[in-house]
Amino acid sequence: MAVSILLPATEEPDSAPFWAAAREGRFVVQKCGQCGRLRFPPRPNCRACQSSEHNWVAMSGNGRIWSFAVAHKPVLPAFEPYAPFPIVIVALEEEPRLRIAGNVLTAPGAAINSVDVAMLKIDQRVKVSFEKVADDVSLPRWVLVK
Repeated sequence: MAVSILLPATEEPDSAPFWAAAREGRFVVQKCGQCGRLRFPPRPNCRACQSSEHNWVAMSGNGRIWSFAVAHKPVLPAFEPYAPFPIVIVALEEEPRLRIAGNVLTAPGAAINSVDVAMLKIDQRVKVSFEKVADDVSLPRWVLVK
């Protein structure tokens, strides 16, 4: 029996445009229609002005490692073969206050344990890459920029 990871709900109204763009290999975030503030994760209202007006804007997919941790066993069964593996918090280039958690890889499509943790540094540059894990889900992963 194969063990799988819990996948996000890709049709929820607040996040469906994010997942649709991810399937196309594009990284987008919400932008408040009233005050212009960028926000991630997607949510129905702006934290700054409480407006529910928003649109989706494309980001470069560039960022920097703001923080990281290493997942050791025990982990969820689907991740056991990869432990230990690093998990990063990435600050986006366009808006460093937006921080996104994810896996960091040596190259697109590499395993989530492909990065030697000793090589990770705060402020290290990364670029988003999308990995198709189901018909309707492409997960953002972060690739080290050399």
